[in-house]
Order: sequence, then C-alpha cells, then structure tokens
Amino acid sequence: MHSRASLGLAIAIMLLAGWGALSALDWPWKAKLFPLVIGIPLFCLAAAEALWCAFGARGARGAAADFQMSSDQPREVVIRRTAIAVGWIVGFFALIALLGFPIAVAVLVFAYLKVQGREGWLFNIVFTAVVWACFYGLFDLLLHLPFPPGWLFEWFA
Repeated sequence: MHSRASLGLAIAIMLLAGWGALSALDWPWKAKLFPLVIGIPLFCLAAAEALWCAFGARGARGAAADFQMSSDQPREVVIRRTAIAVGWIVGFFALIALLGFPIAVAVLVFAYLKVQGREGWLFNIVFTAVVWACFYGLFDLLLHLPFPPGWLFEWFA
C-alpha cells in the first residue's frame, strides 16, 4: 500500500510540476524564472521517486516512529531551547512586519550574533554587513524584488 501511495503521489507531483513548467515557457523571462527553477527540479525529483517506487527493492519495513524530543538532554533544557528558537522566529516575523524585510534581516543577524552567539563587536558588524550586502545585492539589485516598507515606516512617514 505504501509503495502504491508513494507512486501515485510522485506521478501527481510530476504532472503538476510538468504542467507548471510547460505553461510558463511562453511567459516573459522574469515571470517564467521562478516556475522553471522550481518546476524542473521538482519534476526530476518526483520522477526519481516514481522510478524508485516502481523498480526499487522492496525491503523490510520498519515500525513507524513517534515524534520524540531529544532523549539525551533533560526535558527542561529541550523545552527551553525550543522556546528560544520559536522566540527568534516570532521576533523575526515581528521585525519584518515593523521594519520591512531588508532591515529586519540585518537587525536579526546582528541581534542573533550578539545575544545568542555572543560574538565580538567587530565580527558582528562585519558579518552583518556582508549578509545584508548579499541579501540586498541578490534581491534588490539583481532580481529587483520590491519589498513593502514596514508598518513603522508607513505610520510615521
């Protein structure tokens, strides 16, 4: 049953990815770039999965595994670390909403390196500048993606 379900899902993904890539071929270059970059590898991976399901070796199945938190750490440590990670993610979303994406990237990298990584000032400033320059160069200069301003800039501008 598992193999048939995986084969069916792989074929469905192949059809969807193939349809998306083929329909995007007639679009202007900037419009078709994303569907082609995603659709072609997705089609190839789904084709590999379909071939594996159809012709792969049928080994013995293992038992289904339940989700487990880390078993080599105390529960309190695992929960604290998970809460910290969730806090950084929620904080990043809040920064994006308040300051806009480009500024939020720089603020998050700087804050994470300083607070969580306990890095020195020089490394922190240089690394943040390099990350922001790569982000800005790729998404603004190269791809020309417009990012909306953050709420603070809309409220006070």
